[in-house]
Amino acid sequence: MIPLIVTTDPATIAFAQAILKDAGIEHFVMDENMSVLEPGIMIPKRLMVLGEDAAEAREALIDAGIGHELKV
Repeated sequence: MIPLIVTTDPATIAFAQAILKDAGIEHFVMDENMSVLEPGIMIPKRLMVLGEDAAEAREALIDAGIGHELKV
């Protein structure tokens, strides 16, 4: 799996997840519960997709207007 978006903004992650779900692209959010273990520290969440789905996922996120959030 490769990271497409790395952010501390939960709204960005939720929106990106909705886009990928609608596109039928499997994804996983890593580090989602790390703030429970380390309260007070903003740990970025990583939106991950399979390597073979990366191009399609990037295109879907760009079309939805959040291409600026993509990890290079």
